[in-house]
Amino acid sequence: MERCPWCEGFDLYREYHDREWGVPLRDDRALFELLILEGAQAGLSWSTVLKKREGYREAFDHFAPEKIANYDDQKVAELLANPGIIRNRLKVAAAIANARAYLQLQESGQVFSEFLWAFVGGKPIQNARKTLSEVPAKTAESDAMSKALSKAGFKFVGSTICYAFMQASGMVNDHLVTCHRHAEVRLLDGHMV
Repeated sequence: MERCPWCEGFDLYREYHDREWGVPLRDDRALFELLILEGAQAGLSWSTVLKKREGYREAFDHFAPEKIANYDDQKVAELLANPGIIRNRLKVAAAIANARAYLQLQESGQVFSEFLWAFVGGKPIQNARKTLSEVPAKTAESDAMSKALSKAGFKFVGSTICYAFMQASGMVNDHLVTCHRHAEVRLLDGHMV
């Protein structure tokens, strides 16, 4: 069975590729979690974050924005001492800022998933890339998402992070055409997950 070459190396990576990556995700809480984790990945490999994902869920109250938004200095100190997450002060501060921005979006009447999916017209972009070298680091859509998220108060949401987020959340199908998941994910186009 052929897979995208980036996922080879260890079982957790392959499982993530085969079950999650590229599957259209429209659940607000799951999208919020993914955005935080993509930001935590900045400068690191996704495998590093993936190995710590359960630690993040536990440390960050299962990504409940209403809890994270109220984290105080004591909680930040606990997080920075927690080996189960990436202990970076700016990334922890970004998670808190993002929770507050998420709640402000909600208060303004915007649904987080609708806000994000609007950058791809509400349905996944279906690419047909043959090699990893064809996959861009960012696109006009990720540029627009980055700008809008930054304007709304989100941190660690540069265009490259946004494009990785779009790939992971199924807004973009960037499984290579030779990968068994390309066609499977394409069939999910338009379905709610």
